[in-house]
Order: sequence, then C-alpha cells, then structure tokens
Amino acid sequence: MDLGGARWAECEDVAVLLVPVGATEQHGPHLPLGTDTTVAATVAARSGLPTAPALPYGASGEHEGFPGTVSIGTETLAAVIVELGRSACRFARRLVLVNGHGGNVGALRVAVPMLRAEGRDVAWFPCGVPGADAHAGRHETSVMLALAPHAVREDLAAPGNTARLRELMPAIAAGSVRDVSPSGVLGDPTGASGAEGAETVSVMVAGLVTAVERWAVDEATGRLT
Repeated sequence: MDLGGARWAECEDVAVLLVPVGATEQHGPHLPLGTDTTVAATVAARSGLPTAPALPYGASGEHEGFPGTVSIGTETLAAVIVELGRSACRFARRLVLVNGHGGNVGALRVAVPMLRAEGRDVAWFPCGVPGADAHAGRHETSVMLALAPHAVREDLAAPGNTARLRELMPAIAAGSVRDVSPSGVLGDPTGASGAEGAETVSVMVAGLVTAVERWAVDEATGRLT
C-alpha cells in the first residue's frame, strides 16, 4: 500500500508502516541531490509493506558547502520524527523509519528511543551494505544507475577523496565535506554499473524484510538488528 494514494478507510489497522527518510544534498557532480531519498523510498516500496511518502530533507550540514544542499539539522529532524511517529502510531501498530542518509543517524538515535519509551513500537533501518564507499562513489553510483540511469551523468563521474571515512571524519566534523573533497565525492565511482546496483538494492530490500519479520530492536539506538 502506498499511503499517499490510499483512502483513510484502508488505513484503520496497519500492521507495519514504513517511512523513508532521505536528504537533499550534493552527491558529487554526477549524481542528483535527491539520491538518498530515491534509495530509501525505493527500498521501502520494494519491500511490499505499506509505505508513506518519503521525508526528502535530513541532517546534511556537512554538505552545505555545496549549492543545492538543504539541511534541517539533527535537532529539527529528531523533532519531526518524534511528531511523525506519535501521529502515525495512531493507526499503525509498528513504524519503521527506512534511512537513506548517514547524517540522519544522530536524529534517529534520539527520536526512536524516545518514541519507544512512550510505548510506541518504532524502529529504524539503514539502507547500506558492507564494504560500500562513503559518498557518491561506486556503491551509490551503481545503485542510481539501476534506479534512475537518466539522472546519472557518467561523463562527470570521477574519483574524489578515497581515504577511509574514519580518517576523514575529524576534518569533516570540524568543517565540511568540501574541506576534504572539492568535488564532494568520497570514493571512486569508476566502474559503477547498473547490474551491481540492482544487486545491491536487492540485498537492502531483503535485509529490510528480514529485519521487520524478526523485529529485534536495539533499545539503546532504536535500530532494527
């Protein structure tokens, strides 16, 4: 069920509702600003579970050195998630925030445990796979080639800063992504392919479905494990 296209009478008793949480932020010169939202929305929709319209804005302050990025910050995002959860849980027995942007994790780790402490059965799930590069590299480029190839400028794809994210985080936290990568790319999109991206999406969808079926929630973070 697509919540945005449903009628109210179809929503009287929803067992699980998914809400994709994305971002509007730079993804290098070759990927669109809505990449994270597209990924989260697609993974949620392909799960076959009832899915609400995506939140297209997140906590993206580290990308604000690039035009086009729109961030609402961690505090505001957490407040939005709390109010959204309180409202959605009036008709949904369980709620899952399907997250497409790493910068949103801080807000999720605050908001979801708060909702759970209030007695609401809420959790969040990350869209990601082990070994993926950090931002706008081969992983995300492959996924977008699978989901929206028309939106990918392969002619503009070039390596950015390929150091490990943990090595870059101090500089990013003290400044911005632009301080460590003038192009905004953290990784190397060279060799990206739609076939690889399609497999990655399948892995993420399967992981989401399995996690929802198991429903094991880390109480400290609110994350489905």
